[in-house]
Amino acid sequence: MSINQIVTPLDSAVLETKEQYKVYFKIVTHAFEELVKSIADKRLCSEIEANFVKQYCELITYSLEAFRIKYLYDDEEKMRIDLTESGFPNYLEFRYLYNDLELRQQHIGKLPKVEELKQEFLDTLLKNKRPIPERRLQQAASIIYYSSVERQYIFKRFVQGKIVELGNNAEAPYLISWAFYDVTHNRPFICFMYFDLYKEKLEAYRQRIYQVLEQTADRNMDLDMMAYAIDKRLPKLLPKKIRKIDLGPLHNVFAKDELIVTHTVLEAIIKKTLDLSAFAVSLRMDETVSTGDFAEGNFFSKQYLQVWAPTKVSTYLLAPHRVIQVFYDNIPEALHELTQEPIEISALKLQNGA
Repeated sequence: MSINQIVTPLDSAVLETKEQYKVYFKIVTHAFEELVKSIADKRLCSEIEANFVKQYCELITYSLEAFRIKYLYDDEEKMRIDLTESGFPNYLEFRYLYNDLELRQQHIGKLPKVEELKQEFLDTLLKNKRPIPERRLQQAASIIYYSSVERQYIFKRFVQGKIVELGNNAEAPYLISWAFYDVTHNRPFICFMYFDLYKEKLEAYRQRIYQVLEQTADRNMDLDMMAYAIDKRLPKLLPKKIRKIDLGPLHNVFAKDELIVTHTVLEAIIKKTLDLSAFAVSLRMDETVSTGDFAEGNFFSKQYLQVWAPTKVSTYLLAPHRVIQVFYDNIPEALHELTQEPIEISALKLQNGA
C-alpha cells in the first residue's frame, strides 16, 4: 500500500446528532440524483457514458442509504465526513461498511429475533402507551442494516465495469469504464477508455485488461500519466481516448474545505441568505486522445506507444437557482473560469425536523 492510500480518523469530522444525519444524507443523496440527471440532460457525456455514470452513482447512493440506516440509532459510533476538498463520507466509512457485511451472520446472531422485537414494539406502543427505548430502536435499525444491505452493491475503492463493443467506431471499437474512490481526495471518480486491440482476441485479453486497470488506474492522477501507464502495461491494447470524471467536491453546510465556493455557501447560510439545505456540486472532466504513436525499446523488444494530445479540462458547477444568484453576487470571477455558465438544478426543501 502506498502512502497516498493511508487514511486516518484525523482526516475527518463526525456527525454527532440524528438531525445532522438526516440533513446530511438528504443533501448528499439529492445532490447525486441531480448530478446524474444533469449529466444526461445537458449532454455533458455521450449517452452510453451517461448510463454508466448513472450506474456508478446508484452504487454510491445505495452506500449512503446503508450509512444512514447504520448510524441513525447508533449512539456509540459516529460517521466521519472528510475535511479536505470532498464533502463526502471519509473512505474509511466505505471500508468499515464492507467489513461489517462480511461478518453479517455474526452480528445478526447477537441481535433479538425479528418477531420478538415486533411484538415488544406493539406491546410498548399500544398496550403500555410508551415510546420505544432508544436501545431497541438501535437494535431494530441494526437488523434492517444487516439483513437488507447487499455487499455487492456497496461502492468499493475500485469498481470495474465491463467491456462493451461499439458497433459504430472502427478506430476504437471497444469501451471500458471503471470507478474508484480516491483515498487522498475522498471523492468518487469515473473513467472511460475507448480502445482497439492489435492481433489479439478480446476474450483472451479481457482479464489482463481488468488486472492492469486496477493496478495502474485506481487513484486520481494526471490523465497523461494514467494513459501512459495503461498503454505501457498492455502492449496488445491500443487506447484511443481516455476520459476521467471527478464527481465533486460537494459544497454544503457540512463541508470544511478552503474552497471559495464552499466558503460562499457557508457565509450565506450564516447570514440567512441561504437555507441550511443549500448546496452546490463541482464537476470536472479531463479528456485526452491519441494523435499517433511512437516506438520504444530496441529491435528485439520494441513496443508502440500512443502519443497523447494535451489534456482538455472542462469544469462545471451545479447548484439551485438561489445559490447561483449568491455566487454571481459574491464570486463572479470564479464563475467566469468555468467551461460554461453554472447549471441550475432543483433545490432541496427540508421540512421542520429535517
